[in-house]
Amino acid sequence: MTDQVTYSCRGLTTGQALSIHVKGGVIAAIDHGDAAPRGAPLIIPALVDLQVNGFMGHDLNEGYLAVETVIALGRALSRVGVCAYLPTLITAGEDEICQRLTAIRQAVEECPISGKMIAGIHIEGPAISHLDGPRGAHPAEHVRPASVAEFARWQEACGGLVKIVTLAPETEGACEFIKHVTSTGVVVSLGHSNADEEDVARAVDAGATMSTHLGNGISNLLPRHPNAIWAQLADDRLTASFIADRHHLPRSALTAMIRAKGVERSLLISDSVRFAGQPAGRYHSAIGGDVEVSQDGRVSIAGTPFLAGSGSCLLDILLGFHEFTGMPLEDAVTMACSTPARHIGLANELAEGQPANFILLEQDGKASKPTVRDIIFDGESVM
Repeated sequence: MTDQVTYSCRGLTTGQALSIHVKGGVIAAIDHGDAAPRGAPLIIPALVDLQVNGFMGHDLNEGYLAVETVIALGRALSRVGVCAYLPTLITAGEDEICQRLTAIRQAVEECPISGKMIAGIHIEGPAISHLDGPRGAHPAEHVRPASVAEFARWQEACGGLVKIVTLAPETEGACEFIKHVTSTGVVVSLGHSNADEEDVARAVDAGATMSTHLGNGISNLLPRHPNAIWAQLADDRLTASFIADRHHLPRSALTAMIRAKGVERSLLISDSVRFAGQPAGRYHSAIGGDVEVSQDGRVSIAGTPFLAGSGSCLLDILLGFHEFTGMPLEDAVTMACSTPARHIGLANELAEGQPANFILLEQDGKASKPTVRDIIFDGESVM
């Protein structure tokens, strides 16, 4: 793309008229005007998703991972407003993890879109709780203690792309692992855990800075207080991710947790699985067995009330956030665009010289649910 294209829109918080000039995939200039004309779309940065297991039939965690699957996943995500994401690998045997890491590295090296979109890799496990409940859908046979040597082999397989590791702080050797991994610049996040308050405190002192899908991946029954949720909410050194898909957390819990943690220390993730974006129906998964996708996007193990991952992409979550929580759209944008980018050291701003990745929204009054007018990725419409 060589010709300049101009997008007339309005700022989300100011309502100010903006003209975004795009050339060669980059924001060439931004002109500011007075109040935007009626009907001008809102502009927000594109989305940054720190936890993606799959989407639209593409699965990162089932069997042998082909490079083509990684490439197709990135393209599908770009069409729903994601400009950067962390492919997320769950607990598996080391050989399986390393094969999948190698495939992701090859996608980054071989495909320009993957190279632009993949901001790192999130490994969720294998040092998580072995207990039913906190373990979630992670296979019990592959749960094992954290290993510095294994971490080194992961980084070798993917060329140093591992950006976040989720572990349970109560597991054997967790604190030593946290100290080593964070010294290399990798974020350690706490999740899939049966920890107590002291376990959380020790992990944060060792360098953990994040909580993975707080409120999920934990026992259904906890002490009233103290417990691991209170401990993570109370520690300002931890940034918490939340799955705000209407199924993983009830409105009251999600709203209270975000208020306790603060918008600047909260981020929204999809934690989407390959069934996200698929039609309602019954499917089979090598990890969870038979899975049902409902009309409202809930993904559950067939015949049970138990969730089998998230069926929402991050764009779905953002568009429905105000309707679900009553909190302003501006907060959702901060938690889905700005905070996750900042947490992994990524620039994601509407500014001259930055990649032209943004979303244009229609919204008829602040109380209405926004809809998408256009999605611009790498300077071009992908809708």
